[in-house]
Amino acid sequence: MQPKATTRGGNSSIRHALAHWYGSRLGIFFQSILIGVLAGVVVVIFRLLLEDADRFRIRAYEYLREAAPAYLAGWVALVLAVGLFLGWACGKRPMIRGSGIPQIKGALLRKMRLEWLPELPLKIVTGVLGIGFGLSLGREGPSVQIGAYIGKSVLGVARRPAVERKYLITSGAAAGLAAAFNAPLAGVLFALEELHKHFSPLLLACAMGASVAGDFVASHFFGLGPAFDFHQIVPLPLPMLPWVVLLGALCAGMGDLFKRSLYAAQDLYPALRIPPILRPAAALLVSVPLGFYLSDVTGGGHALIETLWREDLGIGLLALLLAGKLLFSALSYGSGTAGGIFLPLLACGALTGKIFGMLLAGFGLAPPENALNFMILGMAAFFTGVVRAPVTGAVLILEMSGNFNHFASLIASCLVAFVVGDLIRSKPVYDVLLERLLARNPGAFRPVHGRKVVLEIPVAEGSRLSHKLVRDVSWPSVCLVVGVERGEDQIIPRGDTKIHPGDQLHVLVDEEDAAEVKESLLGMGERAGEA
Repeated sequence: MQPKATTRGGNSSIRHALAHWYGSRLGIFFQSILIGVLAGVVVVIFRLLLEDADRFRIRAYEYLREAAPAYLAGWVALVLAVGLFLGWACGKRPMIRGSGIPQIKGALLRKMRLEWLPELPLKIVTGVLGIGFGLSLGREGPSVQIGAYIGKSVLGVARRPAVERKYLITSGAAAGLAAAFNAPLAGVLFALEELHKHFSPLLLACAMGASVAGDFVASHFFGLGPAFDFHQIVPLPLPMLPWVVLLGALCAGMGDLFKRSLYAAQDLYPALRIPPILRPAAALLVSVPLGFYLSDVTGGGHALIETLWREDLGIGLLALLLAGKLLFSALSYGSGTAGGIFLPLLACGALTGKIFGMLLAGFGLAPPENALNFMILGMAAFFTGVVRAPVTGAVLILEMSGNFNHFASLIASCLVAFVVGDLIRSKPVYDVLLERLLARNPGAFRPVHGRKVVLEIPVAEGSRLSHKLVRDVSWPSVCLVVGVERGEDQIIPRGDTKIHPGDQLHVLVDEEDAAEVKESLLGMGERAGEA
């Protein structure tokens, strides 16, 4: 009998050790890596389907240019059918609309709920059809949301504590962007700078592990090279710095125009009394003549960016492409179907920078070979002007171009775009899109009555919480501070526990109150003047 007792004791010890490992930080870190691998696989499938759809559209228009009118009528009928399906699918599942990044922000703020089934497959199908048939939308937003859905699906199996769930969703989102652009560092920075606007060491580690894993999977299929092979880049001379500053300011203004166009297009369809189910079809109908006469403005914009540095186009044509890309991107996004704005805005930035560089060269103010530099700087500054995330913008373009020669000028152009954006009061695009999404879909978040959740609130120096005792803070009546994370230490708070800058507060609250309480507490934890 003694050996059996020893065996049971040994099994119990193993189970205890595994449970301890699973509940530790190391356990959630390795789970984030798993999510990164799975997200990378799904995003790779999404990218491959998009490439096939792009090739199909290009060949279709090449054939239709020489075909009988009956074939054109058939193509229009097919486009209408696809548009109706997109309108129906997005009407049934509003969470798959647009890029998906506002939805993730809403979920992290407890204002929305992600349901990975059936939203994940619908996001992939609608994204491929909309972009593949010519809408000016990008793959990156859907890829970020796909990654978040993967994190959500693993959560259903993993049963992690509520306070750790955001780590896995954020890890999936970071891996999605990394796999979409072969840019792992940008994936991490976007998750921290845009989705959270703060970070903890565990969140950083999870996002990094997932991003590297997602990028590793994508690189296996698409190669280790950067998204754009700008091998002709030469260092920008220091005397060009004033023009870099001017380009950053210009892109801040153009980025604000890009955002206003998106918002105006979202309002245009209701003003024209076009039913939601018909809006994607209307945008796709506009893509048909563009596919014949201005095909570069259709699709995401990757091919357009490559065309800009490989071919010498006139300033007049570039200006036409810029106007067409900006307006059709707004019309496409405003239709409400799935698709992001990263690639379209990068294409607009590349066009703005290329025109700027050519004008400087034409007036003898800059060498013609620096036009490529200004094109790349325009992409980074335009991204910053729209998204208001300068570090992510600089690093994203750095990774996509694969060249460090222009890193200093990238930072300079992004910082200028960020400062000018502040001066003109240009709000981050995803914050505004989230506000508009919540206003139009008030039932998107359906809290479970009686369920408790734990919020994680960062404390900044100079905030209303820093250097205060727990008992001296006027907490919302519906919440309870249950933990304080200070570096590697986990503290059970008492009334005389002092809150330090850099702490992460764990706050217990009913799910139906979570969104309002989190918004209030985040404001209390932010530095004065930032809220």
